[in-house]
Amino acid sequence: MPQSNTAQLLKIPQVTKITGLSRSTIYRLIKDGEFPGPIRITRRRVAWRQDDIQSWFDSIGA
Repeated sequence: MPQSNTAQLLKIPQVTKITGLSRSTIYRLIKDGEFPGPIRITRRRVAWRQDDIQSWFDSIGA
């Protein structure tokens, strides 16, 4: 079955709340290749795919 193009997108406040990580920790982990990177929504806004965050949780055993 094909995946829907309406994947849930999360903004940084939602990602920090869900993960329990601070904004600076999230960006440090992205830089280190240990956390999924965001996708650009507009020139100044980014968001994360909920599926990417879930996969990250699964990979760390959370």
